Amino acid sequence: MTGLKVLHVCQPTLGGVARYVEQAAADQRDRGWDVAVACPPGGGLAGRLDGLGVRHFAWEAGRSPGRSVLPEAYRLRRVVRSFGPQVVHLHSAKAGLAGRLLGPPRRTRVIFQPHGWSWLAATGWQASMSVLWERAAAARADLLICVGAGELELGRSAGVPARFRVVRNGVDRTAFTPAGEPARRAARDALNVPADAPVAVCVGRVTRQKGQDVLVAAWPRVRRRCPDALLVIVGDGEDAARLRERSGPGVRFVPEVANPRRWLAASNVVVLPSRWEGLPLTALEALATGRSLVASAIPGLGEVVGPDTGALVPVEDPAALAGAISDRLLFPELAEAEGRAGAAEAACFDAGDTFGLLAGLTSGLTSGPAVPRTGRRAGPRAGRRSLAESAHRRADDHW
Repeated sequence: MTGLKVLHVCQPTLGGVARYVEQAAADQRDRGWDVAVACPPGGGLAGRLDGLGVRHFAWEAGRSPGRSVLPEAYRLRRVVRSFGPQVVHLHSAKAGLAGRLLGPPRRTRVIFQPHGWSWLAATGWQASMSVLWERAAAARADLLICVGAGELELGRSAGVPARFRVVRNGVDRTAFTPAGEPARRAARDALNVPADAPVAVCVGRVTRQKGQDVLVAAWPRVRRRCPDALLVIVGDGEDAARLRERSGPGVRFVPEVANPRRWLAASNVVVLPSRWEGLPLTALEALATGRSLVASAIPGLGEVVGPDTGALVPVEDPAALAGAISDRLLFPELAEAEGRAGAAEAACFDAGDTFGLLAGLTSGLTSGPAVPRTGRRAGPRAGRRSLAESAHRRADDHW
């Protein structure tokens, strides 16, 4: 597999998708491939790639679609032609939109990995238009990789005519290991967290998708049952300032960290109140750290959280969320038992397996006869651009 030339394309510079791209690019570089990443020059991803020794190209692109999409697509095309990859790997909705709108150069293979379908961020006609776009754009990818079985089933049920493969997200179990009581106390001491406080931690971009607003709304109920409870929200995002203003006692906001290991270790319970997900890395990292999980009952999280490892609660239900969190803060033996079960379960989500399978699928696209792309080609006509822009105009949270 040596010598393969791959370009990863990623618009998010924060959060799980960006971290996934870092890990995938570093893994493929270590395999002897010629790997680069196209990403916005600001926001941290480019700097972290420098630290890993992975080449990157500046691709000016914003989260929101609309009139900016076509210029972004042309800028990406110039990067692709300059680097000349054999495979272009498009991560998340914005890269999938810009990278498939004009189509790749001839003989360039394309992988699209949604990391959560774009229509989940929309409602009404915008969601319907997004589904139509994904159906049409499937013809512009040789392979569509889903991070979990739930994402695959959502795509199939929506009628996306792609060549699907599932590559489940994984966790580096050498970096994230079970953190017992000594490790918890050491983490709290380093992070200035009270040693004996019941602590819930939520790690992720502070956006509507991740549901921290629901968690902030639930927290007064938690404090009524557990007055000393502390909630730590770790991450940056467009909703952070607004939620700080709305939050009451016992809530602490912390900027995004490159590695959430210490914050997970400091917690008694990890909370993921998301409205939609693919298969979030934070959930897997919490499992590997040996922490109980309270999460929304949605595809993706349902693949990680079971009755032995935590609790699933209805989406956007502050009362149910507060009840599940309080139970684990008031009865730490329950959280500890779930954490031990989660640490054992983490063996099923090993990052080495994830990136090994990804490398095999990527390499397979360039060996042997070309696999015909599915469906009708989505040409770059103005009408198609209008469809794409309309489909994603209200789906801002996904980027």
